[in-house]
Amino acid sequence: MRILGVFGVKGSDTFVRGNQVICRTHRGTETGEVLCEATDAALAGLQDPKNGQILRQQSDDDVRELRRLFEQQQHEFETCRQRIGELKLDMKLIDVERLYGGERVVVYYLSEDRVDFRELVKHLAQDFQTRVEMRQIGVRDEAKLLADYGDCGKPVCCNTHLSEMPPVSMRMAKLQKATLDPSKISGRCGRLKCCLRYEYDTYQTLQKDLPPVGSEIITNNGRARVLAQEILAGQVLVQTEDMRRIVIDADEVLTVLKRGSGRNKPPRREGQEGVTRPGRETPSYDRPPEQTGTAVEDVAADPLNATDSDASDDKAPDDNAT
Repeated sequence: MRILGVFGVKGSDTFVRGNQVICRTHRGTETGEVLCEATDAALAGLQDPKNGQILRQQSDDDVRELRRLFEQQQHEFETCRQRIGELKLDMKLIDVERLYGGERVVVYYLSEDRVDFRELVKHLAQDFQTRVEMRQIGVRDEAKLLADYGDCGKPVCCNTHLSEMPPVSMRMAKLQKATLDPSKISGRCGRLKCCLRYEYDTYQTLQKDLPPVGSEIITNNGRARVLAQEILAGQVLVQTEDMRRIVIDADEVLTVLKRGSGRNKPPRREGQEGVTRPGRETPSYDRPPEQTGTAVEDVAADPLNATDSDASDDKAPDDNAT
């Protein structure tokens, strides 16, 4: 597990970004990498940072010792798995981590229920000849430990720059009009991708400049009703009094007579029947009976209709964050 912290130095020692060091943490003696100077601006981005001290820069002997520890961890992983099988414990072994200083061995595992691992710890302490710490983790932590690359072709966020796992909900995907196909918006852990949260605040800020869906507004062309929002474009789809549907810029809205609740009938996108740019005629508004079913399907699929009533979606298993 990676942790971020503020580490002091001895005397006049100086380190620069990227230096591989040996440091003392709250867990023991570990290896680390220098990221930046602990300025006020850098500390402002950390929540409850851990403290410690940098002992020295890694030497060639330290590098050889790390290679030996890596091979030892592979052996200890197999030993731990055999012990779990012998005791028939209902748990999935994820990883075994031995600290550089040998103060402890941390065993990461997945389990739906509580596990009585006291007997396991006794056996492992005898096998490893050090303190054994059992750490139950979630599926997001499993990806953080084991995953390599995401669908975008880059190293997964949780295994690189993310130090915490922020909660991600379906509301974020709907607001950004991302596809709602679970196979495309789920990460290596099977939960919603963390990157769905990166631009969510920007979308929320831009959305505040637009009248909510269902609002009654006054435009240069008269009174109209807001049917949908194009957040990034700063536009809204409106229906005028003569039943035309046009897309207008937000600055064309002169007055909001009545703010909508954000809920409305399913809007139709530009290019569909009855949706035109300003100045274009709307062909027809008499929807044939057989199109009724299609319109209903769009309600569920169109992210423009994300409302407070969708809260149940946000409580889907994907919403759980570790």
